[in-house]
Amino acid sequence: DAGERIQKVLSRAGVASRREAERWIAEGRVTVNGAVVTTPGTRVDISRDHLKVDGRRVRPSGPRVYYVLNKPDNYVTTTKDPEGRAVVMDLMVGLRGKVFPVGRLDYHTTGVLILTNDGELADRLLRPAAGCEKVYQAKVRGVPDAATLRRLALGITIEGQRTLPCRMRLIESEKHAWVEVRLKEGRRNQIRKMFEAVGHPVSKLRRVAVGPISDRGLALGRYRALTDSEVRRLKETVE
Repeated sequence: DAGERIQKVLSRAGVASRREAERWIAEGRVTVNGAVVTTPGTRVDISRDHLKVDGRRVRPSGPRVYYVLNKPDNYVTTTKDPEGRAVVMDLMVGLRGKVFPVGRLDYHTTGVLILTNDGELADRLLRPAAGCEKVYQAKVRGVPDAATLRRLALGITIEGQRTLPCRMRLIESEKHAWVEVRLKEGRRNQIRKMFEAVGHPVSKLRRVAVGPISDRGLALGRYRALTDSEVRRLKETVE
């Protein structure tokens, strides 16, 4: 029983959130003392054991750092892509130390992405129950009426699982509409699947805020460090 659960160690070392670490373990990308580990919960001692991800040694992280990136289209939200596509880390040029993206924005979704080496904060931000609201703007085909937006806001069943309640607001309506969506969960392609289910498929999707952090004044493809005040307010949203 010595040591800590391996996903917690990876999170604390600043290389991934616990959720992402569990995915890496399942994919066989993590080794301890040369042996592949595929069981989440395996206990390790990072001061004694040789823990590696993709063949690279994992060591305790340095000071906590926090960034916001305005993600462009056609980038994968991960640290590496087996298909050779561009990843968001390609845009984080000039950083000292390692960071990882908190959650995922879909390949064609643009906007606010938090990157950090603070695994504990990342895990809290990814838990719907923690209450961190993400704000999106979706361009959809046609103009959904009030009843349709209310239905989506109350929650619909997608792939056998009901979505959590969220907030919907029509912000522009001509031939196509822009809808603001505020939600606290983040299932893969969730917003696209929600609008597809009611006959208003999404043609463009951008995330404009994660809690108090917005993309205001940040060009596509650019990043900046969060201020101490922003980090404090971000942490307050999930306390």
